[in-house]
Amino acid sequence: MVNLQTWIKDEWSQIYDSVYVNENWIEPLEKWQPKIQELISQLDNIADKHVTTTLKTTEPNEFHLTVPNPRAILIPEQIPRQEKTKPIPKNIYKPPRMKQQLERIKLKNRQQAEELLLEANINQFNCAAPKIDYKFYMKETPSLVEKFEAQKIKFKTDSTPVKLNTAAILREGVLYQRKVEQELKRVEHLLQGAQDPSKFLEWQQQMRGKDLDQQLTEAECRKLQGKLSYEEAILARQYCIQEKKKNAEQKREETAEMHLLCAERCLQERKEKEKKVQQVAEGHKNVKQAQMKLQKCKQQIVQEVSKKSQDILLQALKDEEEKFKKRYELIQQIRAIEYLPFLKNRFIDLTKTANHGVLGEMSIVELQERLALLKESQQKAEEEKRDLIIHEKHAKEQLLLDKLDQICMFREQFGRAAALKQEEKKTRTSPREAILKEEQVLDLQKKIMEKSTERKIQSENLKTKFLKPNGKSKQLWKLDKKSQGEDRWRKLEESRQQQFKMLQHGLMSRNNAQKMIVNEAMKTGATVCILRNCY
Repeated sequence: MVNLQTWIKDEWSQIYDSVYVNENWIEPLEKWQPKIQELISQLDNIADKHVTTTLKTTEPNEFHLTVPNPRAILIPEQIPRQEKTKPIPKNIYKPPRMKQQLERIKLKNRQQAEELLLEANINQFNCAAPKIDYKFYMKETPSLVEKFEAQKIKFKTDSTPVKLNTAAILREGVLYQRKVEQELKRVEHLLQGAQDPSKFLEWQQQMRGKDLDQQLTEAECRKLQGKLSYEEAILARQYCIQEKKKNAEQKREETAEMHLLCAERCLQERKEKEKKVQQVAEGHKNVKQAQMKLQKCKQQIVQEVSKKSQDILLQALKDEEEKFKKRYELIQQIRAIEYLPFLKNRFIDLTKTANHGVLGEMSIVELQERLALLKESQQKAEEEKRDLIIHEKHAKEQLLLDKLDQICMFREQFGRAAALKQEEKKTRTSPREAILKEEQVLDLQKKIMEKSTERKIQSENLKTKFLKPNGKSKQLWKLDKKSQGEDRWRKLEESRQQQFKMLQHGLMSRNNAQKMIVNEAMKTGATVCILRNCY
């Protein structure tokens, strides 16, 4: 404390401002000087009684920097002049037409697949759901059919012809040529005395039609059997609900008794816990006195440790200053070596060889002349090749024009044949009407109607049995009915919004959307409304 105003103040003022040293360090130390001396005297007394072991301080070794090798003088190399590169043609960066067409086809196929997936998900449980037949529903409510007729969109029909690729033209030409060859072979066989297979084909078509009718009837029967099993399952479920309600009333009485027993036990446990809490509070009072003694001992130890740490920090600062001075001197030496001059220019003769001792060694001038001769020969070869390609291209275009004429002629003939086949198909009767008139299908429909009436009667009986005549129960029933109606209308609105978005993006056709709306209306029992502006 004696040296504060002498050498300690001078040393600190070299590093920091003298005003800052007086205000923050020296004046507070002089203020607390008597108390510090008392603490020092107490520590000296403790030190006399207890022998302290001091650890040896680490002695730092000097840093020996290795002497760097002198830098080699680099010989500059002459940079060769590069020739102007040819610009890259624009066709390289354009994607090919075939790739674009394939991507369009992929997109169309994906949209069709998504439509099919939506239909499959919507009509997933058609066989089991108790839905009324679409045609039967439309006969009963003809007003709904008028509402479902949305406004027809008029598209602009483009009369531009389709541009065919060379590969497509050749492929179509080969296809028509094969058909002509097959027809000629058939005529030759008939002239030689072969039989006409048309009768056999007609018989084959008839047999296939019968098989198809059988398959459709079986599918319709399975569907109706599924509906019947669904109705039976609902009846069984209603019987189960009655039994469960009886069991629930018995369990409620048992739980009320159990609650009373639990309340008595809880009171006894609370009284026991209060006694234990009082015993623990008495034990906490003795613990606080022991904690006060421990805190006093810890404070004395902290004061001793803080004095030692200050001495160590002062010694570390001195060591770092010496290291910093040595590094500064080394950096100055390295920068002085870097600023030494070195030779930059060197004369090179392009007509002389490099004298590497290799056979056929040439100078740079000779190499340049030989490269010029090679370029001339390459240009001549490219011109000859270009002329040959142009000649082949003209021949190919003429061949394609001939093929296009043949394709147009064949298309007209095959189009007429296809129109005749479509007219024949229209005259035929649909297999769906014949299936609905069969006895097996009609019997199953009657059974389904009987089961549905039984189910409705059973549900009404359940409501009358378990509902009480109190005013509160009626109010609760009305509130539940309102909430169910609001949920139903909210679900309808959300489904319409999803359908509208899918129609906008082209993920679903208009016919599928109308079918979905009809199904939802039959489920909920709500009237169907379609806004014409949505489509």
